[in-house]
Amino acid sequence: MGDDIWVTVAAAMQQRVACAEGITMRQAAQEAGVSSFGRMLRRLRLDHGLTMEELAEASGVSMRAIGDMERGRSARPRRGTVTALAQGMRLEGAAYDGLMAAARAARASDRGASPVRVSPCMLPRGVPDFVGRTDELAVLRDLARRAATDDRPGAGAQRFPTLPVAVVSGVPGSGKTTLAVRLAEECAPALSDGAFFVDLRGLDERSLSADEAAMRLLGAWGAGDSAGAQLSAEDRMALYHATAAELCAVVVLDNARDEAQVRPLLPARGRVLVVVTSRHTLAGLSGVRRVALGSLSERESTALLRAVVDDGRVEEDPAAAGSVTELCGHLPLAVRVAANWAATRSNWSLRRLAARLADEDRRVDALSAGDLRVNSAFSLSYSRLSPETARMFRLLSLVPGGDFSAPLAAVVAGAALLDAEDLLEELLEAGLLMTSRGDRYRFHDLLRLYARSRHRETDSQERSMQASTDLRTWLLETVFAAGQVFGTGDRASVSPRLRHIDLTGRDEALAWLKAEGDNWLAAYRQAAGIGEHHTVTATAGAVEEAVGSWISWGHWAEVFELAARSSAVSGDQVSEAAFRSTLSWVLWQCDRRHQPAIAAATSALALARDCGDLVQQARAHLYLGWLQDAADDAAPAADNVQQAMDLFDEAGEFHRYLQAANLSITTLRKAGRSQEAVDTHRMVVRALADPAHADRIPPNVMTGVISAYHVSYVYLNEGRWEEAVEALSSIRGEQEARGYYRAAVKVYLYLGHALARLGRSDEAETAYRAVLDLGVPPPPELLDETHASLDALAAGMLPTRTAFE
Repeated sequence: MGDDIWVTVAAAMQQRVACAEGITMRQAAQEAGVSSFGRMLRRLRLDHGLTMEELAEASGVSMRAIGDMERGRSARPRRGTVTALAQGMRLEGAAYDGLMAAARAARASDRGASPVRVSPCMLPRGVPDFVGRTDELAVLRDLARRAATDDRPGAGAQRFPTLPVAVVSGVPGSGKTTLAVRLAEECAPALSDGAFFVDLRGLDERSLSADEAAMRLLGAWGAGDSAGAQLSAEDRMALYHATAAELCAVVVLDNARDEAQVRPLLPARGRVLVVVTSRHTLAGLSGVRRVALGSLSERESTALLRAVVDDGRVEEDPAAAGSVTELCGHLPLAVRVAANWAATRSNWSLRRLAARLADEDRRVDALSAGDLRVNSAFSLSYSRLSPETARMFRLLSLVPGGDFSAPLAAVVAGAALLDAEDLLEELLEAGLLMTSRGDRYRFHDLLRLYARSRHRETDSQERSMQASTDLRTWLLETVFAAGQVFGTGDRASVSPRLRHIDLTGRDEALAWLKAEGDNWLAAYRQAAGIGEHHTVTATAGAVEEAVGSWISWGHWAEVFELAARSSAVSGDQVSEAAFRSTLSWVLWQCDRRHQPAIAAATSALALARDCGDLVQQARAHLYLGWLQDAADDAAPAADNVQQAMDLFDEAGEFHRYLQAANLSITTLRKAGRSQEAVDTHRMVVRALADPAHADRIPPNVMTGVISAYHVSYVYLNEGRWEEAVEALSSIRGEQEARGYYRAAVKVYLYLGHALARLGRSDEAETAYRAVLDLGVPPPPELLDETHASLDALAAGMLPTRTAFE
């Protein structure tokens, strides 16, 4: 909706107010001019018989601020301020709607910014008015400075008596994350590789594992998603540490559950400063610097209050300022919430604010954070929210993930997107919500608990269930659309009600799936739990193509296990067989769980045979062969893959037949049937070149690349160097372009070996150096082999490798 629409809406609202208040249509039309909000505010104030001084007293907004708004000097009034004015005049119905619409129109010119693209480990925005924690910051700065200035590779662990790791602990609301982000913001400009942030979600029922955190950081550091996922957990962690050792950066591991969650992520060497935040001291971690946060000192609390309420009221009444901070328990979160409330009511004295806080403290039950009471500050800010904003605040507590977008908030609150953005703005102004990565929002843990308690007290079970249903339906509908766009590029399945979601292409669809992953997974689990089996299977089928581009997620096995169960309950054996085959692939490719993967493929084969479906029988045979090959069980693997080829051929699935043929090249080679492997490769090449098959092969597939890659191992192991060079040279650049960096390393490394064996030393050196120029650190053993090969080449020696896998 364009800005001009909001001007029209504001004018229409003014006409409604005119009718309600007895204003002539001509007067209302005059008020729809350049400063419509200011004119309307003045008209409403006068009609209610209020002077500026009286409105200031009733609303808490200063006379100067009211005058500036009425005269148009304040062009973009904050929503929280407008809400306070509306409450001060006790506006209802059309008058209230009209004032809010006029304020929205005045702010509309700020709505032209493009959406922020969220990177996986983006640092959240810090607070601009950070104060206090001087001693703690000094300790952290010293650790950061020493880590950053040590330019000797790998020296970090040897130079310092402690690792470049800090654990910031403290009670909820003490500012642990704020302090860590502040340090990271300070350090980032001086660090060549910047700052990174991972929320470990240690308080959640399902917190992030160390392996998942490592994968996220590897992705943020430039490693392709599939590169790390194709490794074992042990090799993946080795890649994580090898990559970290080459960086100069700061990493914030926020909200850690315990020592076991973070210990694997701590650097053994290098110049990466890691800052861990936790409610616990994590005493089991040795060799780290600990920074404990308690409540602020009285001086720091006052400084924080002064930083937010910067109009002189703190200096005018220091005793009242002390009462405010005391009533907030000197807890940074509570002080900031109370200060934000006061900042939008500049006509209120701090003594009046303290009285209100004391009253709230007596009136409501207290939430506890250790021994500190914070409920009074929360309750005061909540009580002054507009009704629709308070309703959104409560309902947002139903969001299961750690953060959320404005479109999701709009669905939960049942509001239009632009209305939702205004409500979120009011919550931000009140300090009851925080920004997260990019243009996303999040609760502090204590505020989420407070919102839930208000939701239970205020909203009916029917409203709660309806909001949850709306959220689940919207999330899974969007997942389905994003999966369709990613898999086919076709936006025909995107409903008009999803128009505010950017699903313009594959990258955007995958970005949405990742950003809302925690939220849509929870919705998916809920759908499975209440028996929405068609929704479950449709959702799983839609996202199947995306798995290969997000192998590191860690939840795909659950997605397809639930889909298989839903299919079973529905009596759909074909669908169950299909999902169990996919599950077998996920269990090995994503999770490296071999025996469960074998069991899933075996179950899929039995189901497919029982219902007589040729395609699903072929898929099950293919995955069984693939899994047996991974276990070096060569003969059964070759037989299963051949059965898959035969069944795909019988079913008329030509492209899948070629995919099975590619795997057959490897299984035949390992079974000692090398010539059959070469013959299979040549068959694939001929089929791809045959125009008669052009419409049977999807565009942009890697069938030819994979075939050449697999057959190169036949040539390499048999010393057929010319043929190996030809095969590997034909696929240079293909693997890394798709994020398959481990395979790309082997292409260049083994190409170098083949060229060296042929005496083509200059070309061999170029191939070896290409390994080092991929932009992603190779696995340690392959990196060592690359350096050793370059050394051997310089010494006039041949590479030592004789077996290639």
